[in-house]
Parts: sequence; structure tokens; C-alpha cells
Amino acid sequence: MSLIQEFKSFAMRGNVIDMAVGIIVGAAFGKVVSSFVDNIIMPPLGLMIGGVDFSDLAVVLREARGDLEAVTLGYGAFIQSVVDFLIIAAAIFVAIKVMNSLKHKEEAKPSAPPAPSKEEVLLTDIRDLLKQQTEK
Repeated sequence: MSLIQEFKSFAMRGNVIDMAVGIIVGAAFGKVVSSFVDNIIMPPLGLMIGGVDFSDLAVVLREARGDLEAVTLGYGAFIQSVVDFLIIAAAIFVAIKVMNSLKHKEEAKPSAPPAPSKEEVLLTDIRDLLKQQTEK
């Protein structure tokens, strides 16, 4: 099998396509959640802690001197990333929980029992005939 045929076989598997769709949807979902965190969650949270914007929180390691910029340890950006992660994780948890509950409801619906096979029908008929003969 040539290298191109192997690659085509690999790329056209359902798993690879499903994974690609998941990554694309995940990236879009990440942008939505980041916007939600930046524009809706963080402003009230910053207001509650005294109007502090997390992204501005930093420790100055060395003050600016002349043309040299200050060296800072920006822990606020880290806090922002942790909050983003926690909200994304919570949103994914809730989405999966809802999907699982819908799946369980779907599985819980009783299905009609399968129709008996031809052999079972014939054996039942034979049994009934034998019962009738012995009762006479």
C-alpha cells in the first residue's frame, strides 16, 4: 500500500473526522467562554474586590530605569487564566451531565420485545400440538 493510500485511509476514518469536528467546535466554544469570562464574570468580580482588574495585578521585580522597562511578575494574568479554566471546565461538566441525562432517559424507554424467531414459533406450535394429543 502506498503512503498516499495509507494517509487517505487514515484521514477518512470516522474517528479522525469526529476529532476534527470536536476540535473546531471546542475552539469556538473556548472563544465564547473566554468572552463570557472577560466581559461578564470578571467586571463584577473585580468590582467586588475593590475595582481591581486582574490583568493589571503584578509584582514589580525591578523598577524602570531610563530606556529599560520595568520587570514585573504578572500574576493577574495567571489568575485570569485559572478563572477561565474553571469556568470552561464547569461549562463542559454541565454540558456532559445534560447529555448523559438525556442519553439515560433514551435508554430507559422500554423497547418492544423482539419477535420470536421462526424456530421458536415452530417449536411452540409443536408443543401445543403435543399437548392437545396427550389431553385427548
